[in-house]
Amino acid sequence: MVKYSFLKTFFCFSSVFLFASNLISQTQIPFFNGHKNQTATYEQIISYWQEVAQHTNQIQINSYGNTDSGHPLHLVTLQPLDEVQSNLLINNNIHPGEPDGIEATILLVENYLSGKNEFPKHTQIHFIVAYNVGGMLNRNATTRANQNGPEEYGFRGNAKNYDLNRDFIKADTKNSFSFFELFHQIDPDIFIDNHVSNGADYQYTLTYLFSQHNKLGGPLAEYQENKVIPEITQNLSDKGIPSTPYVNVFNAPPNNGFAQFLDTPRYSSGFTSLWNNISFLIETHMLKDYVNRVQVTYETMLESVQFLEENHQDLKEKRKEQNNYWQQQTHYPVHWKLDSTKTTPYNFKGFAYSYQKSELTGQERLIYHSDQPNEFELNYYNHYKAIKEVRIPQFYVIPKAWNEVVERLNANGIETQQIQSDSLIEVAAVKIETYESLTSPYEGHYLHYNTTTSEKNKRIQFQKGDLLVPVHQKGIRYILETLEPEATDSFFNWNFFDTILQRKEGFSPYVFEEKAIKFLNAHPKIKEEFEALKKADKDFAKNHYTQLNWIYEKSGIQEEAYLHYPIFKVY
Repeated sequence: MVKYSFLKTFFCFSSVFLFASNLISQTQIPFFNGHKNQTATYEQIISYWQEVAQHTNQIQINSYGNTDSGHPLHLVTLQPLDEVQSNLLINNNIHPGEPDGIEATILLVENYLSGKNEFPKHTQIHFIVAYNVGGMLNRNATTRANQNGPEEYGFRGNAKNYDLNRDFIKADTKNSFSFFELFHQIDPDIFIDNHVSNGADYQYTLTYLFSQHNKLGGPLAEYQENKVIPEITQNLSDKGIPSTPYVNVFNAPPNNGFAQFLDTPRYSSGFTSLWNNISFLIETHMLKDYVNRVQVTYETMLESVQFLEENHQDLKEKRKEQNNYWQQQTHYPVHWKLDSTKTTPYNFKGFAYSYQKSELTGQERLIYHSDQPNEFELNYYNHYKAIKEVRIPQFYVIPKAWNEVVERLNANGIETQQIQSDSLIEVAAVKIETYESLTSPYEGHYLHYNTTTSEKNKRIQFQKGDLLVPVHQKGIRYILETLEPEATDSFFNWNFFDTILQRKEGFSPYVFEEKAIKFLNAHPKIKEEFEALKKADKDFAKNHYTQLNWIYEKSGIQEEAYLHYPIFKVY
């Protein structure tokens, strides 16, 4: 078992809280009053930060928008000593059963205010006090069945039972819209989301999940892999805190290797990295005690601040280069696949394990032997390859009827232009050729996947007030990820356009058959194709309605809206 030297000094931290020791006592933050396996309630933590903000002009607390619980998001900001040159945004309690960031951010700020740590000179630190307010208010002591503390905690689902770390693109919740407001106002250079991990057992308390580098692309990906991750993790290691990339396995030993998590834009890091920044999750290990988890969360945030203090100019430049990189591309990857031919050898600090017959089920069960630490080489599969790309248009054209789409574009600062008068425009019209759907609900949706499309040039009549969306702007990646139907987390795949997947008009076979015969006689090539299909496909040949429907679709008389994506492209 790894021993951490910092634990010897952890319980002395109370002696350095000179600035706000009275406030901690007044508001009864349990963790700092001797209850090391307890986390603050929503009321306690909001009251605490409001009182701190009253006692120093270095701290501001502001509210943004609303959440599904009826409470606003609260953002605390620590002002640097000198001119602001970089911004760090930290998100706490997106999953309130994973509250490590609540107490860790108190440690971070109080150690700055007390003088224990050198106060930031150029880095403005922002943190969302509690993102999932509804889940935090829904406290219990049982739902995190696998987790070692704290004694009570909030619930994963928000006030409407959404998992907010699946909501950043579809934005079903008020929480997401409030996040959009503060996120784009801050425009952070680094974004951190505090979590607790599960899935396997190993020696590490700290795991991390940086945005997948192939998907991130461009100069920022190279900077992340060669500068940000090595420097932060090495500094943590020097403090006695080893770390590993997020262990992406479930109910299986990591000893056989594991793959990097692909954070599509539904997730926090997948979404925030669309805006050309460094985005990552701190994932402390569920089986480690709460004190240990809070401490390594604190230390990782501290090292991230230090990185910005020392490298803010370089990171700003890389962010500019990243934006330029995407503006210059002609094609954009919308689907990724793990590249199993590329692996990174990795020395992993794990435990011995075995499989034993379960007394309960009679089947084999996995058992980790935490008294037998072991280091072994494994393959880390951290490369993905693009398997589908789309050509980047100059504009998308969105009919004004699709207000839910426009609302989300506006909330993310996407520039749009209204068409000033009814206009006939040459566009590429997109047809949905194939798609599959989940058979059970996922976050309130029957998500589509394996979507394929085709395009055809048409002249379409648009109305005054319809929208042009220029693609080459700061939000280029957000635009492409949401408006390209084939993208994993597109608005199409999240069911925003399901009305086009159902025909509103149809035919009665006893009426249409006469018209079908006339159509085939007038179109001999289609008739030849029809007869060949009957010979080749026995099921088709036996189904009267299927044959008529095939002719109906070929005839051109079916409704235009069916399977035709209502957002158009201009190349």
